Amino acid sequence: MFVSDFRKEFYEVVQSQRVLLFVASDVDALCACKILQALFQCDHVQYTLVPVSGWQELETSFLEHKEQFRYFILINCGANVDLLDILQPDEDTIFFVCDTHRPVNVINVYNNTQIKLLIKQDDDLEVPAYEDIFRDEEEDEEHSGNDSDGSEPSEKRTRLEEEIVEETMRRRQRREWEARSGSESEPVAAALEKSSRLFPGPMSDRTAPKSPRRDILFDYEQYEYHGTSSAMVMFELAWMLSKDLNDMLWWAIVGLTDQWVQDKITQMKYVTDVGVLQRHVSRHNHRNEDEENTLSVDCTRISFEYDLRLALYQHWSLHDSLCNTSYTAARFKLWSVHGQKRLQEFLADMGLPLKQVKQKFQAMDISLKENLREMIEESANKFGSNLDKLYHGLELAKKQLRATQQTIASCLCTNLVINQGPFLYCSLMEGTPDVVLFSRPASLSLLSKHLLKSFVCSTKNRRCKLLPLVMAAPLSVEHGTVTVVGIPPETDSSDRKNFFGRAFEKAAESTSSRMLHNHFDLSVIELKAEDRSKFLDALISLLS
Repeated sequence: MFVSDFRKEFYEVVQSQRVLLFVASDVDALCACKILQALFQCDHVQYTLVPVSGWQELETSFLEHKEQFRYFILINCGANVDLLDILQPDEDTIFFVCDTHRPVNVINVYNNTQIKLLIKQDDDLEVPAYEDIFRDEEEDEEHSGNDSDGSEPSEKRTRLEEEIVEETMRRRQRREWEARSGSESEPVAAALEKSSRLFPGPMSDRTAPKSPRRDILFDYEQYEYHGTSSAMVMFELAWMLSKDLNDMLWWAIVGLTDQWVQDKITQMKYVTDVGVLQRHVSRHNHRNEDEENTLSVDCTRISFEYDLRLALYQHWSLHDSLCNTSYTAARFKLWSVHGQKRLQEFLADMGLPLKQVKQKFQAMDISLKENLREMIEESANKFGSNLDKLYHGLELAKKQLRATQQTIASCLCTNLVINQGPFLYCSLMEGTPDVVLFSRPASLSLLSKHLLKSFVCSTKNRRCKLLPLVMAAPLSVEHGTVTVVGIPPETDSSDRKNFFGRAFEKAAESTSSRMLHNHFDLSVIELKAEDRSKFLDALISLLS
């Protein structure tokens, strides 16, 4: 169920308990975790932190720790699947779920005992009404036209809870029987069984007859998208508790920025949430400059300014930033000779000599530039900061951006993006430069989004400009698997809703393709390479 009072129904409950945090590996989740950790440290809350990158890790970690904890907090994982069915917890186990993944599973929404959703209800959730989902259809037909008494909703809820318990027990008994009969020795079958458990409901049963309830669930579940940043949700909790600090505000800003950079939210949603954070920035940083309120030179100070959307431009040359930023690389078509020429003309038009833009970006006073590193390191050493890790992270980010743009150039110049009818398709082959990097879901998703943006700018086919993209990359040569991601169309009016999660499941089911939904984003799957051809044929047929 949705938690309405985060202070009383969540924080004051866990404040006196030992809790376990499951945290996904995306930037927003890490920022949300940092804010919650700061609150826990402030109130001396005992907790254990476990990072998880997918459903298998989450299930394994839960089995390992479930006897030691009663309260579990999940950040950016767990909201969009039937969590009780996945984890099979004891009846007294409580899950607090702060997750941006949408849509929220209806079982999680209407479970009032074990699932507590830390989700802003002013998001456009569009959860179907309880009566529309859990009504007894035969009973509806029998009593159509009759007035219902006031006890009917509670009776239906009781029947639902009983049915959930019975179904859970049946699934548990079936798995125990399969384990005893030796089916657990078959890893592919086990993976498929795990995958099917992520999608209980109307799309798992091809032979089920059509019904209003099934149609309602299909309409609700068919698109995947993202809601309010979890870091923002945790910062607002800190604000409610009057324990919000500038550091927490910065983590919330980074979490929201990650959503925007990763194309997880619309521009309207980003602008709206930036407005919320801007008010907090003003509250924390625009104080009267008198002796009492002046900030120490060692304190964090945040200012709201408009900035260029150029990747890491203050950490390398302006030329490198222009070449490796998705938007400018796509607009100039920098994978072509003509595009490189256009970039030179653009720089000349601005009056910037090429020699200057290829130097490291510098806009500060010369006296500060010469001593800036020493000044930062001196202050950082006082507070135990590790600048080497920061610089290493920046270099890794530059490496990924360069690899992304080089791979995009290769894909476009060799015509690897193929029109399959209802979608575009691109596959990276084993041996492609940096292919190991793009076997990871987060990197492949980012590459796919940037590739689609560049393809839309380069193609003259109007219909292709409106198509989504499916992209595959080798995952494990030893196991013969590939990572597959689906990206929605690149249009100005795009609502960032992604239908590929359900489509992938349906295509795999209809062809018995060996697929595993292990990533928290359902539009990312692992697939047996030898099943890829029939899987794609089914996907084309399904979406045509």
